[in-house]
Amino acid sequence: MSSPAERHAAAQHAAQHPQTQAFAAGQRFGLDPFQVDACQALERGRSVLVAAPTGAGKTIVGEFAIHLAMQAAGDKAFYTTPMKALSNQKFRELVEVYGADQVGLLTGDTNINGGARIVVMTTEVLRNMLYAGSDTLRGLRYVVMDEVHYLADRFRGPVWEEVILHLPQEVRLISLSATVSNAEEFGDWLDTVRGDTDVIVSETRPVPLEQHVLVPDGLLPLFDERAGTAAAQVNRELFRIRSSRDSRSERFAGRQGRGRGRHDGRHAPRGPRPGRSERMDRPEAVRLLERSNLLPAIFFIFSRVGCDAAVQQVRRSGIRLTTSDERNEIRAFVAERTRSLQDEDLDVLGFWQWRDDLERGVAAHHAGLLPAFKEVVEELFRRKLVKVVFATETLALGINMPARTVVLEKMEKFNGEARVPITSGEYTQLTGRAGRRGIDIEGHAVVQWSDGMDPQAVASLASRRTYPLNSSFRPTYNMAVNLIDRFGRARAREILESSFAQFQADRAVVGLARKVKDAEESLAGYAKAMHCEHGDFLDYAGIRRELSDLEKKNRRDAAGPRAAREKRMRKIQSLRTRLQRHACHRCPDREAHARWAERYYSLKRDTDRIRRQIENRTGTVARTFDRVIDVLQIVDYLQGDGDDLALTDAGQTMRRIYGERDLLVAESLRQRLWRNLDAPSLAAMASCLVYEPRRDEQGMGERGLPRGAFRIAYDATMRLWAELDDIEHDNSLPRTEPLAPGLAAAMHSWTRGGSLDRVLIDADMAAGDFVRWAKQTIDLLDQLSIVSNDAELARTARRALDGVRRGIVAYAGV
Repeated sequence: MSSPAERHAAAQHAAQHPQTQAFAAGQRFGLDPFQVDACQALERGRSVLVAAPTGAGKTIVGEFAIHLAMQAAGDKAFYTTPMKALSNQKFRELVEVYGADQVGLLTGDTNINGGARIVVMTTEVLRNMLYAGSDTLRGLRYVVMDEVHYLADRFRGPVWEEVILHLPQEVRLISLSATVSNAEEFGDWLDTVRGDTDVIVSETRPVPLEQHVLVPDGLLPLFDERAGTAAAQVNRELFRIRSSRDSRSERFAGRQGRGRGRHDGRHAPRGPRPGRSERMDRPEAVRLLERSNLLPAIFFIFSRVGCDAAVQQVRRSGIRLTTSDERNEIRAFVAERTRSLQDEDLDVLGFWQWRDDLERGVAAHHAGLLPAFKEVVEELFRRKLVKVVFATETLALGINMPARTVVLEKMEKFNGEARVPITSGEYTQLTGRAGRRGIDIEGHAVVQWSDGMDPQAVASLASRRTYPLNSSFRPTYNMAVNLIDRFGRARAREILESSFAQFQADRAVVGLARKVKDAEESLAGYAKAMHCEHGDFLDYAGIRRELSDLEKKNRRDAAGPRAAREKRMRKIQSLRTRLQRHACHRCPDREAHARWAERYYSLKRDTDRIRRQIENRTGTVARTFDRVIDVLQIVDYLQGDGDDLALTDAGQTMRRIYGERDLLVAESLRQRLWRNLDAPSLAAMASCLVYEPRRDEQGMGERGLPRGAFRIAYDATMRLWAELDDIEHDNSLPRTEPLAPGLAAAMHSWTRGGSLDRVLIDADMAAGDFVRWAKQTIDLLDQLSIVSNDAELARTARRALDGVRRGIVAYAGV
C-alpha cells in the first residue's frame, strides 16, 4: 500500500491534468496506468505511441484525444482505421457518445457528414485529403491512427507512412499498436518526424489469460500449475500423452509390418490408423466448453471452407445453445438488418439456413461472407446471443468481438505458398480475443491436440511476445507526382529519406558500420602478424591466392576450349615466376605468414561484402524515388531537368489516381484506349485493374471475356502494360502486375443487371469476395469519372458505377 506522502504526490500530479481526471470519471472502468500516462501526455500537448495487448483498452487513449478536441470550439479530430468494417464500428460507437450531428464517416464508398468535427475514415481517405489539400483539414488538431502496426502490410502499409510524414506539424498524432517488440524504435522515428512523442508500452492484459490444451479426454492446462506462473513449466501430462501416442503408433506400425510379412497385407490387424489424428470432434468440443462455462468462444480455423464445414457439423449434431427468448431476439434482429435485401438474393445466399444456424447460437465469420451477414454475426456475438463463431484469422484484426474462450484448431496455416507454423505474434493476436473486461475474471486460450504436437513449442509461442514492426514503404508514381507538385524534387527526396523504411535501414547501417570497424581492427592485427622483413607479404599472398584460384579453375575445366586453357596456362606460368622471384618467397617463416594472410583475405572478403550492403542501404528509398522520376520523365508525366521539375497535364491527372496500377490507368486514359466502351464494358475493364486472382487462377487465360469493343480495348491495354513493363525493367523498378481478367465477365454481367446467382457462378467466388472486389471496382470508376478529360468517358464511368452499386453491393451497414 502506498504511503500518505506518495498518495499526496499522486493527487498533486493528477490535479495538473484536469481533463484526464474529468474524462476518467466518465468511464465504465478505472483507467489503467498506461492509459493515464498516455492521456496525461496528450493533455501536455505531446503525441503518443501506445503499444499494448489486444483488448487492453488502447482505444480509450484515442477517445480521449477526441474528448480534448471537443473542448475547444472549432477543433477537429480524425479517427483512422485500416478497414471499412472497423471504421463503421467506431462511427457507431462515437455517434452514441457525441450524437449524429457531430460525427462523420468517410470510407471511399460511404460519405456521411464529412464536415463534422469528429470524422472516422480509412487511412487512404486521409492520405488523399492531404495530397489534395482538402478544406476538411482546417481546424484539425488530433489524428488517431488505430492498428498502426498495419504499417508493415506489404500492399497498404505505405499509406500510414505517407500520412505520418505529411500531416501538419501542429497536429498531435495518437498511434495505437498491438504489442510490438521494437516499439521504442518506431517511437524514436515518430519523435524524429513529428516531434515530442511519448512511447507508452504495456505488456499487461486487463483480463489474465489461462492456457489450455484440448486433448481427446478433455482440457488440460498447458503449464504445470504446481510450478507457479514464474516457472512456466510445461504440464508433464502433455509429454506423457505424446509419448504414449507415439509408442502406440510405433507398435501398430510394427504389427502391420509383421502382418504384411505373414499374410501379404490382406489381413492387417485392427488398431488406430496411422496418420489419423485422435482429436475431439467439433460438436463434442463445443459441448465441453458449454459444460465448463467457457462460452462464448471463437474457434480460429485457417480456412473458409473449414469454418463453413464446422457450422454444418455442429448443426448436424443437433446442438442448440440458445433459449426460446434468445431465438426470438435473434430472428427479430436479423429481419431488421436484412430487410433491404431482396428475397431472391437471400435465397442465393443461403439465408434461411444461415438464420437457422444463428438461432442455434452458431455462425461462421470469414471474408467470403456477405458484409451484411458479417455485421449481424459480430453484433449478435457482442450481445451474447451467438455463442460459438468459427472464424478465419481476419477476425483477429481489430474487430471488437471479445470472447471468454479462443480455440486454435491448428498451429500452422497456409501462407499462399506452403503450410507454415503460426508465429508468436500471430498467436498473441489470435488469443488476445479471449477475456471480456468487466465480464470475465480470466480469458481462456485453448490449443487443440494433434498428432505430432510438441507441447514445448506451443508453450514457447504462448510465452513469447516477438512481433517486430518493419516498414513496407516504397515510392509510387502517384506519390512521386504529388511530392514533386507540392515540394519539388530536392525537398521530396528529403521527405522520403525521413521515412521509417530509411530510418530502419540507417539503424541497420549503424550495426553494419560497427562490424566494419571491428573487422578493420582485426585486419590491422592480421597485417601486423604476417609482417615480413623480406618484403610486402600482402602482395606475395595476393599472387599466391590468384595462382591457387587459377590452378583450381584449370583442373575443373580440363575439357574446356583449348585456346582458353592455353591462355590460362600462360597466366599460371607467369604467376609462378613472379611468386618464385618475390622477396618473401625466401622467408623461413613464409608458411606461418601465409596462414595469417588467409585469415586476412577471408575477413577482408566478408568486410567488403558488408561495405556493399552499407552502400546499398544508404539512401535506398531516395534512389528508388529517382528511378520512379526517370520513368515518369520517359513517359512525359514530368518535364524539366535535375531539381527543376514540373508536372505535365498527364502528371496532373496522375495526382488523383490511386492504386497498384496507377501509371497504367493514367496512361490508358491519356491514350484514350477506353473511349469506345459502354458502361458494362468499362466496369469489366476496371475490375481487371483492381482484381487480384487467387493462386489457382494464375495463367488460366482469357476465356469468356466480353467481345467487341471490350476485347479491342483489353488487348490495347495489355500492349500498353507490356511497354510500361519494359520501361520499369530497364529502370530497375519492381514490375507492375498485368491485368487480371478473372472477374471481367461476371462484372460485365452484373453491371448489365444480371442476377446474383448467375454472376456468382460466373465469378466462381463467394458473395463476400464479389462485394469486396465490386467496391474496389466502384472506387476506380469513381476516380475515372473525376479525373478523365474525356467528358463522355466520365459519364460512362458514372453510369458504370451506378450499375455496379446495386443489390448486395449497395447494402450499407451503417
